[in-house]
Amino acid sequence: MDAAELLRRYKAGERDFREVNLQGAFLGGADLSGATLRESDLSRANLIGADLTRVNFRESNLVEAHLEANLTEANLIGSDLRGAILTGAKLVDASLRAANLQGAVLKSADLSYAVLSEADLRDTDLTRAKMVECNLGRAKLMKALMMKADLQGANLTNAILMGANLEDANLAGAILHGVNATNVNAAGADFSRAQMSSSNLANINLKGANLRAATVTWTTLRGADLTEAKLYRAKLCWSNLIGAILVDAVLIDANVNEANFRNANLQGAILPQAGTRGQSIVADGE
Repeated sequence: MDAAELLRRYKAGERDFREVNLQGAFLGGADLSGATLRESDLSRANLIGADLTRVNFRESNLVEAHLEANLTEANLIGSDLRGAILTGAKLVDASLRAANLQGAVLKSADLSYAVLSEADLRDTDLTRAKMVECNLGRAKLMKALMMKADLQGANLTNAILMGANLEDANLAGAILHGVNATNVNAAGADFSRAQMSSSNLANINLKGANLRAATVTWTTLRGADLTEAKLYRAKLCWSNLIGAILVDAVLIDANVNEANFRNANLQGAILPQAGTRGQSIVADGE
């Protein structure tokens, strides 16, 4: 079946096109809403501007496909999207659970409320992507580019973010319990009211980040750079901040009970006072 036959049969009312081979096909601007293309080969296909609302692409081959299209509520579970181009794509409420998006480009894409749990997003470009309340539980985001992405209320429980770039990203109210965010660049990011207990944030860059009222308990921040970070009312109890840099950080009303600040640099930091919610901080050697 070629693209012309597919469109002809779709126009006649047919919707089930599973396991078709449309490798490299041109379907730009086509209306395929509600169609089933499960387990099909659309690698390197051109679907720019297509209406792919509610299309079933489950376990399909979409390697290097051009999908700058409307994929609202699309089923992309287990699909192969390595190197696919989805710049500006609309993926609201789409399901990409366990999909492979290694090296895909999703700049400015709208993934609000989408399901990306267990997805492989290594080296993916999500710069300025909208991911409000997106489910990224157990997702692999190593070295992903997420600068200025909007992740408000997103669920990243047990996600792997090692080496990712979250500079100036918005993670207000996000859930990051159990994440591995070692060596992440999150300078200027907004983690206000975020929940990230039992996480590994070793050597993370949080320069100028906003962690107001964030819960960062039982977490390792060993060697983290929190220069000028805003930690007003943050919960840091039982966390490991050995060797962390907190130069000019603001910890007013922070809860630091049983937190370990050994060898931390607290020069110019505004610390919680004894007798308030958090105890006074004394680093080794002071």
